[in-house]
Amino acid sequence: MHWLSILLIGIGANLDNLGIGLSLGMKKMHMTVMANLFIAIISMLAAYLSVVAGSFISQYISKDTANISGCILLIGLGTWTILSEYLSRPSPILQNPEQVDKDDNNTISWKESFYLGIILSLNCLTMGFGGGMNGLSPIWTAVSVGFFSFVSIMIGSQSGYKLSQTFIGKYSNVLSGLLLIVIGVYEFFA
Repeated sequence: MHWLSILLIGIGANLDNLGIGLSLGMKKMHMTVMANLFIAIISMLAAYLSVVAGSFISQYISKDTANISGCILLIGLGTWTILSEYLSRPSPILQNPEQVDKDDNNTISWKESFYLGIILSLNCLTMGFGGGMNGLSPIWTAVSVGFFSFVSIMIGSQSGYKLSQTFIGKYSNVLSGLLLIVIGVYEFFA
């Protein structure tokens, strides 16, 4: 089993979640445990489905071709993530997650977290697909993604302003891209 890759995909897919948590913490917004859990479940479903899809497609091509394709996809996605940090504008919700607080009570409920969960789960789709082509377990990849989703939002929102001023808070997209490149290179040689 590719435990290191599963772990790194779980972390890499959720660096945006850490940034969201930091942003909410800095603005003294509270995310309920149910809202955080709901986002983690959405991310888990996205990861599971994309790993299954990658695994399914890999059955119709040789193992070496599937492995190389998955590695190229992960490295390409990592490169794109890094470049897009400098070339495109992120979603307004990712820049201002407090916008999902429709009732202005400074608390993100599980109902308000749905749109945020969908946006954050998009990272899981492409990462999971590449992981599936490399033979990662759909269940364990989904568990890793869900766990790190929950933990990263929780840590980010509790750390708030202090962590947002660190290297991690400022460069979460670049770090996510670098992790994807590392996973792709690792899987190529594993």
